[in-house]
Parts: sequence; structure tokens; C-alpha cells
Amino acid sequence: MQMMNKVFGGTVHKKSVREDGVFSITLDNTCSLFRGLQKEELVLLTHGDSVDKVADGFKVVAQSGNIIAGIANESKKLYGAQFHPEVSLTVNGKMILKNFLYDIAGCSGTFTVENRELQCIQDIKEKVGSSKVLVLLSGGVDSTVCTALLNRALNRDQVIAVHIDNGFMRKRESQSVEEALKKLGIQVKVVNAAHSFYNGTTTLPISDEDRTPRKRISKTLNMTTSPEEKRKIIGDTFVKIANEVIGEMNLKPEEVFLAQGTLRPDLIESASLVASGKAEVIKTHHNDTELIRKLREEGKVIEPLKDFHKDEVRVLGRELGLPEELVSRHPFPGPGLAIRVICAEEPYVCKDFPETNNILKIVADFSASVKKPHTLLQRVKACTTEEDQEKLMQITSLHSLNAFLLPIKTVGVQGDCRSYSYVCGISSKDAPHWESLMFLARLIPRMCHNINRVVYVFGPPVKEPPTDVTPTFLTTGVLSTLRQADFEAHNILRESGYAGKISQMPIILTPLHFDRDPLQKQPSCQRSVVIRTFITSDFMTGIAATPGNEVPEEVVLKMVAEIKKIPGISRVMYDLTSKPPGTTEWEPAISIRLRILRLSYSCGLQKYNFCNTWIWT
Repeated sequence: MQMMNKVFGGTVHKKSVREDGVFSITLDNTCSLFRGLQKEELVLLTHGDSVDKVADGFKVVAQSGNIIAGIANESKKLYGAQFHPEVSLTVNGKMILKNFLYDIAGCSGTFTVENRELQCIQDIKEKVGSSKVLVLLSGGVDSTVCTALLNRALNRDQVIAVHIDNGFMRKRESQSVEEALKKLGIQVKVVNAAHSFYNGTTTLPISDEDRTPRKRISKTLNMTTSPEEKRKIIGDTFVKIANEVIGEMNLKPEEVFLAQGTLRPDLIESASLVASGKAEVIKTHHNDTELIRKLREEGKVIEPLKDFHKDEVRVLGRELGLPEELVSRHPFPGPGLAIRVICAEEPYVCKDFPETNNILKIVADFSASVKKPHTLLQRVKACTTEEDQEKLMQITSLHSLNAFLLPIKTVGVQGDCRSYSYVCGISSKDAPHWESLMFLARLIPRMCHNINRVVYVFGPPVKEPPTDVTPTFLTTGVLSTLRQADFEAHNILRESGYAGKISQMPIILTPLHFDRDPLQKQPSCQRSVVIRTFITSDFMTGIAATPGNEVPEEVVLKMVAEIKKIPGISRVMYDLTSKPPGTTEWEPAISIRLRILRLSYSCGLQKYNFCNTWIWT
């Protein structure tokens, strides 16, 4: 919309107001694009720039408050939307796309999943020929469907499947992966490499005044807190282990292709040229690093699912005859539990910490704050509509809440860019009123751009929020605590019969110890767990499940009770954040600038380079 407006003579400017989340917009439903919709619709808006002057010949057909959310030139059949009709958070987005494709553009819906399956099989046969294909399986939906397609297209002896247990898997996960794939007739080589990962290292660049390239050896993984270094070590160790496996198999590199379960969202979020030449990097995916892009150019990569989204992959899996328990499995990241432990030695507290905390106090006690004029109160009012303020008044009059910053940071996506920002905690004297909490979770990141995640802290009101952290590393004890919490939560969700209602449920271990008397100077020695429910159909955007709505409150409370029984757990929290502004995971699945160690071996005539991006399909 912004590009179209500018090309035809309009202007686009970066404004002080930014929108990140689901908003109600007003539509002109006489416009062909919006025919059949209500005059008010819920849509996903995530942008920093806005249309200022509308181009000649165009009219405004949608607005979000004072911000232009849609333009149209009906005579030229040109339409622009500031919001995202392609995601599930836009309630009637499919109807908008249908209006455009069928009524305006004159397309017909005759292309089916069966057509796509046949096309994928044909492409695989033509590209691979009589060569072999190496797939490193996580056991997730994408890698399993990818392998099933390869098995349908090729002879079984052409497909080589390897699963590496990195020590960060769920309880009994590797065993269940092997058993499930064997039932499908897929023979999998399982490699237990936990010890190698825990003690793995990497080389890191050292800045030098004379700019001479220098490197240092990192700490071992079980003593590292940096999210970026954690991923580099994990990536390098995967390369080392994969190299050993390939050597044992006596593979000839000139006869081997790399197969990946790359999906369309992976390419979009990592700004791959396959999807877009100008996209902002949200996170670099393991299956779209620089080396993989180079291998694509050389024609050595097979990615039969690169034009599919997660929901389409599930449909394809069913068409291929995969069992429902595999097709509907919750996604699990390649680095596994390693990215679900927030490692830290010291708190994340920047100079904006006190001021942001004061803003949160005003929001949590808005009904009382409006009686005491304050400069920060004016900032809150400037970032909210009258309707927002009215809702805040109502919530804070009825419920005794307190909101505060937690001294840790998590990854998010704000203004279509990646952010690494604070977490806001909310606790209450009363039982949680979930609809009110969800409203606050949408409002707070919009007001405070340095917050990308909001959690509810179960238990009594938090009188003294933690300002320090419990030293936390990827040690076997820490991982064991998280593994047990993850097991208890998912076991309860499965038994409740609501696992199918939730798309994904990461369980996060944070280095936070609540309820310590500051006068006694008790050291921080416990940790807290976060339950992160996520509901989505496209796996690019989504919402947290509201207890009492998408999942029964008693199921969530049972999870909390069982997790609290685990030794060393201080509190349990519930992530209220939609995506955007918070990503599904609390840490990125792979670092933005991952230095890849190449997996190199020679066949006498030519050296081939492969990398760890085989692993996390």
C-alpha cells in the first residue's frame, strides 16, 4: 500500500504512533475489496510508517483511528491494505483475499493439495535422479512430511535419514521419534551426542584497533549465557557430529543432495531472496543461512515444501497417509530446550528501567492515577484512545493489579523488525480476570515500545519484583528441571483433550526468584517457569490461549500446581502475548548473524561444503 501510494504521487512518513497487534478498523464496505464485510473488522496491523498524503485518484477505504489503513482506485482496480489480510489474526482476511482474487482479478480456485503433491514428487524425481538424499530429522511435522515425500518419489535406498539427540530433547523424545518413523517404514540412524553438545565450544571474533582479524575460543556451552553464542556453539557442534556420521557412512558428496523441510514462513522471516529481496530479517533460520543460499545456487538443495505454510503441510501429510498423531504434533525447535532456558549471570536493567516501571504503575492503577496529574500520565494518554482509557478505568476500578518490569529480555517482532526487549509482569490480589489481562497485554507494548512481552504471575501479589537473577546455564540440572516442567504441562494438556486446540506450548525456564525480603538480602537461587500457549493457523502470527475460552482455566491451574511441586521453582507465569509483538519462542531459534562452520570433505576432484542447517528442519 505504501509503495503504491508513493508511486502514484502520495507520501509516506514515519510517525510517532506505531501499531503492533490486533486492532478494530473501520471499512468502506461498498469498496469491491471489502464487499460482504462489516463496517468494523478486527485486523493485524504491524507497521512504523504510515500513509500521509493520499495519491491522486485514490480514496481512503479503511482507517485505524486517524491512521489510513486502506486505499483504492476502483477504476484502475488498484487496492492497498496497511493491515495483513493473509494471517489468521485478521478475522475475515480470507474473504478480502477471495474478493480480490475471484471478483476483482478473475481467478478460479482449481489448484488443490493433490496437484501440489504430484508436482512436488515430479520435481524431486527430476532433480535427484539416481543420487542419494540426506535428511537430518528432528521428528517434527515438516521434516517428516519432507521425508515421506522423498520416500514416495524415490527408492528407499536413496533416502538417508539421521536423527541427532543433542541432549536438549523432551523427555523420551528421541525414542518416540525413532519409533514413530520406523512405523512409517523410515529407517533412522539415531546418534546420542548430548555430552558433545554440553561441552561444545566455538570460535568468536575479537575486535582489534588495527582491525586485524583475531579469534578466541568461547566458553563451553554449559557455561555460556549469550543467546547468540549458545546458538553458534550448538550449530558448530551439529556440524562436528554430522561430519562424523557422514564419514562413518562413506558417502560420496557428488552423489548426495541436502533435503530440508523449509516452509514459506521460514524464508519470509529470514528475508530469503526466494521469498523477498527487501524483507527485514526477523530471525535467521537454520534452513536459510548464507551457506544454504549458496548451495541453492549450486542446485544441491531439495526443498519440496518451500511454497507451503504449516497448515498446508499438515493437509499434505494426511494426503500422504501419515498418522494424525504425527501430522498434528506441536512444533518443536531444532535446538530444543536449549532455547527455552533463559541463561543469565546478571540482570538486564538499562537506564530506561525506572521510567518504564513508573509508566506501568500508572497503567495498573489508572483509575487512581488520573486524579494525580503527572507528566508520565500524559504520555500514557497520548498513546491511548478514549476507548482504551475508558476500558483501563473500568479494569483498574474493579481489580487490584500491579505491573512491573522483569530484569530479563526476550525476542519479539515489532514494526516488522526483530526486537530484544523487556518482559512486563502483572500480578493481582484477586483471581485473574483473563479478558482484562489480555487487553493489558495488547495495550502495554503499544505504549512502551521497549516491552515486547507481558506475563501474568500466579500466586499472591508480587510486593517486591526481582531486580537480580539466579545464575543460570545449560547444565544437566537446569535442563532436567525444565524437562520435568515441560513433561508435566504437556501431559496435563494431553489428558484434558485440549492439545488439539493449542498449536504450540513452549515451557520456558527463567532465572527469576520471587518473594525474597530485600532487608534479609536473601540470594537469588530459585527459578520460575512460563507457560506459553500459542494458537495459530499460519504459524506466522497468533494469539495466546485465553484460560476459560480456548483452554479451561482448571487445566492451566492444574499445570501451575504440578510445576510448582518441582524443587527449585519459585513462581509460574502465563504468557499473555500475541505474535506480534512477542514471537512464539522467548529466544530466537538461531542467531541473526550465525557464523557457520562448514562441513568439508573431499572426493578427490572437488571439495563440497555443507553445514549444520541440515539438522533443524
